[in-house]
Amino acid sequence: MAGLGGTPVLILKEGSQRTAGREAQRSNIMAAKAVASAVRTTLGPKGMDKMLVDTLGDVVITNDGVTILKEMDIEHPAAKMMVEIAKTQDEEVGDGTTTAVVLAGELLKQAELLLEQEIHPTVIATGYRDAATKAIEILKDLAVKVSPDDEELLKKIAITAMTGKGSGNARGELAELAVKAVKAIVDEDGSVDIDNITVEKKVGGSITDSQLIHGMVIDKERLHPNMPKKVKDARIALLNAPIEIEKTEVDAKIEITSPDQLQAFLDQEEAMLKEMVNKIVSTGANVVFCQKGIDDLAQHFLAKAGIYTLRRVKKSDMEKLARATGARIVTSLHELTPNDLGKAGLVEERKIAGDDMTFVEECENPKSVSIILRGGTEHVVDELYRAMEDALRVVGVVVEDGMLVPGGGAPEVELALRLREYAATVGGREQLAIEAFAEAMEIIPKTLAENAGLDQIDTLVALRSKHEKGMKAAGLDMDTGEAVDMLERGVVEPLRVKTQAISSAAEAAVMILRIDDVIASKSTGAGKEKEKEREPSGMGEDFD
Repeated sequence: MAGLGGTPVLILKEGSQRTAGREAQRSNIMAAKAVASAVRTTLGPKGMDKMLVDTLGDVVITNDGVTILKEMDIEHPAAKMMVEIAKTQDEEVGDGTTTAVVLAGELLKQAELLLEQEIHPTVIATGYRDAATKAIEILKDLAVKVSPDDEELLKKIAITAMTGKGSGNARGELAELAVKAVKAIVDEDGSVDIDNITVEKKVGGSITDSQLIHGMVIDKERLHPNMPKKVKDARIALLNAPIEIEKTEVDAKIEITSPDQLQAFLDQEEAMLKEMVNKIVSTGANVVFCQKGIDDLAQHFLAKAGIYTLRRVKKSDMEKLARATGARIVTSLHELTPNDLGKAGLVEERKIAGDDMTFVEECENPKSVSIILRGGTEHVVDELYRAMEDALRVVGVVVEDGMLVPGGGAPEVELALRLREYAATVGGREQLAIEAFAEAMEIIPKTLAENAGLDQIDTLVALRSKHEKGMKAAGLDMDTGEAVDMLERGVVEPLRVKTQAISSAAEAAVMILRIDDVIASKSTGAGKEKEKEREPSGMGEDFD
């Protein structure tokens, strides 16, 4: 609302809310800090779990930051930005979501203290950007090279990602599955697409019953009970074409005036289907995966020919089967040749947890593999699935980048130390912002200590002391509370997890800080209907 000669002038629609200046900043920072504190207790191997119950009563038990934030019904716009940080972190590197959110929350908390000292948000934003750039440079200096062939180190990275995520004592076995799976699907150019690893979760058995299949597992049963349950030395045809008589796209009628004509029509249909099946048999295929439909009569002919068949296989599964078996996906049945077939040592239908599944195993050089996760309850299996996803992503990132950093809060303490030194060389008010950034970094070791039931101040003093003496990899031992060499302990993380977390947190904090005005419309569904009623109905009418 603005004043004009003492008369109020309404600018915003009635019911809109406007918050400006320090009040807007305070509100946004408070909302962001609330989101950070919600996930803070889940950080680290001793972090606690959250139980999330949705409107339907479905329960999710997890300590995975991004899952918690996705499940929470968040309304505040600044809080939603914090959720976006976690999503970006998850999509880019698969781990470190809680770290990124906690860091962003602490950066805003430190900024709030600077705002109270009358330091302008733009100055803080400039300091934060400089500090983030410098932090990434320092991290690259700290990073250690790792060879993609060093399975032991890759396994340690997977174990670090899984720690505290419900995998319990089976972390070692699951980490081994993750490393083998990633190594199997590495492309010639060194890139890793985790989508080529299928992870199936099945309730029943124990965590240690989880297994890696050098090929594909498809959650479908064979099409006809007379088809073989097991095919050795499988020659596999992948069809993206229906094995049925297709209906014409234009309306057409066939007039049949006598039973003989009807019989001839049916015989012709049968002959056409038989010819289709004979075409498949002639190529030497004994397993068919079809993306489209298969006629009942064609199923009968395929069963008689002893061909193991699945229909309506997902497009993504077809592409993975092509990578695993070396087959080519054929879009026309007439084009199918023996050269298009793929190979697998064994194709078999097996029952797992009451469901019939198709296993395509013993592939020569599968560029697509599957992992079956087992666990005692649905919640256990779901959390295992999230842990395995994280492990696969971080191993993939390290295989691509070949760089890792120590865990246990070591990089953050080193960054805080080095950023304080850097701040002294910058001078001016930006120096205060860079020092605040350094202070915010220490929230990670503080939180790790707090979640492990240790004293935050004693822990931080011990860590700082080691880093000042030049022990760059000194991090927190969660069991003893001592500062120890994390590289020796095998607590390691991909470099990309840290750089992404710092850059995302800094960008989000700067964006929230630069908002000094929040204008929120309060338009309900009923309000929108009234607006529509007010609008003129005749589009071409002349309103003089």
